[in-house]
Amino acid sequence: MNKLSVNHLLGIEHLTEEDIQLIFTVADNFKQIINRPIKKVPSLRDITIANLFFENSTRTKLSFELAEKRLSADVVNFSASNSSVKKGETLIDTVNNILAMKVDMVVMRHPTPGAHEFLSRHIDANIINAGDGTHEHPTQALLDAYTIREKHGDLAGKKVVIVGDILHSRVALSNIYCLQKLGAIVKVCGPLTLIPKHIKELGVEVEVDIKKALEWCDVANLLRIQLERQDTKFFPSIREYSLKYGITIELLNEINKEITILHPGPINRGVEISSEVADAKDSVILNQVENGVAIRMAVIYLLASSIK
Repeated sequence: MNKLSVNHLLGIEHLTEEDIQLIFTVADNFKQIINRPIKKVPSLRDITIANLFFENSTRTKLSFELAEKRLSADVVNFSASNSSVKKGETLIDTVNNILAMKVDMVVMRHPTPGAHEFLSRHIDANIINAGDGTHEHPTQALLDAYTIREKHGDLAGKKVVIVGDILHSRVALSNIYCLQKLGAIVKVCGPLTLIPKHIKELGVEVEVDIKKALEWCDVANLLRIQLERQDTKFFPSIREYSLKYGITIELLNEINKEITILHPGPINRGVEISSEVADAKDSVILNQVENGVAIRMAVIYLLASSIK
């Protein structure tokens, strides 16, 4: 099967394990291409893609744009802060105006959970979710799992702990769905105030002791503390969070085992992770960035095949 079972990437929840493995296989090919002297392929020369970002983004937006240009697509960038959205235009009107310019695919980040699902029922274009509020961030989960696969091979049976602000993180939910579909065992770790109440219903264990979590895991994915999404204090201070849950080289030396370290970025050095850990040999943070382009190329390429 060389086709995804879906026409949109709205969330990992909607993908099958076969879909994920297909994305990884296509990403393997694209990774080889982006490491060649000539990094472009003419695969999507007739496709126009609009990047709609209703929230600030640096890494995700750049990664998508680079992926689209590597595939030779025509790219239109839209930023809500400089648009008619500020004048009260609705989401559907905004998107329909863009589609009237004959755009084939929409990559969108939006602060409202479910915005992409809503849009997919009202417009005739492929939609890729680049993050919807605190709900999902599917391409981040795909690139995280792909990076673990690259380091460890098959994910089945691998123990992965997601550490930090689980409550406000769209990365956490997408990672849980993705890792479980690939057979990994997932725990979350952090202050109980930052752990969603019903997370165990997803088949995820909760660990509040960072040392125990690290002793258990093969892989630790460290999340940023999302102060911009917090309307109340969930812990006494950043310093206290760092002392209790920050990953330092001293802590890893105490545990004395190899743990692959991931971080979706941007890194708060000295908060959730020390510089020594971020730059250590077991850190695959820069691999995640490189793999992000290959994964996004694969997703765009596979969804675009349903356009032609």
